[in-house]
Amino acid sequence: METITSRDNAKIKYACRLREEEKFRTAEGLFFAEGPKLCLELAKGCTLRTLYATREALDRTPALNQFAGSTTLVAPHVAEKLAGTRASQEVFGLFEIPSPDKDALLGGAMRLLALENVQDPGNVGTLLRSAAAFGFDGVLLSPGCAAPFAPKTLRASMGAAGRLPVLCLEDLPGALNTLRARGVTCLAAALYHSRDLGETRPVYPKGLCVVVGNEGRGLTDATVAACDLAVRIPMTDRVESLNAGVAGSVLLWHFRGV
Repeated sequence: METITSRDNAKIKYACRLREEEKFRTAEGLFFAEGPKLCLELAKGCTLRTLYATREALDRTPALNQFAGSTTLVAPHVAEKLAGTRASQEVFGLFEIPSPDKDALLGGAMRLLALENVQDPGNVGTLLRSAAAFGFDGVLLSPGCAAPFAPKTLRASMGAAGRLPVLCLEDLPGALNTLRARGVTCLAAALYHSRDLGETRPVYPKGLCVVVGNEGRGLTDATVAACDLAVRIPMTDRVESLNAGVAGSVLLWHFRGV
């Protein structure tokens, strides 16, 4: 098995560029993931191109041996360069970015989460993880959302982006109008002119899309107008609002298994 010992190796520079640059990831159709657990989770739903790991890391995690044909050994000091965190986990994967079927996702009779301008990678990752946990069928992202396959988002989602379709859209209100035309009920999370979550029906047989907005500004007027109804989570007056990750997760739990 090949062992890379130079930090200036072209393959290592390529992997580091995938780790750092969203435009490069998009152009190459690949993303970078770090850590044995995350790589093993992602491999359940994404195609692994290359696994870089130290010999010690492979010995610690025998499950990685299933990727022997795609594994390249790296020296510990090379792993330090690849690491996107302070403490290297010494396992790094390059995966193909999945290409979800847009027509299938917008075809109706599904449960979807839609995010508008949710910029924080931690919140996007949390919501992807919650959507997977509560049985949703896919996630729609507007322009301005944190990239689902960026390293920080991947860590927060624990690989959930590899377990359910994630579709990046240019026109979220237009997609919501398409869903509504096909019988899907679209519910906007909003504080004003909204109905208490407890007053909503728990079952939507033709499909449901829960729409969550930006951490500070919420949803745009155009997106709220494209929804059937605005809903709010009942709270005490001790806090004004919840952050996007928490609020969205509460909504996803409420509509789980619908």
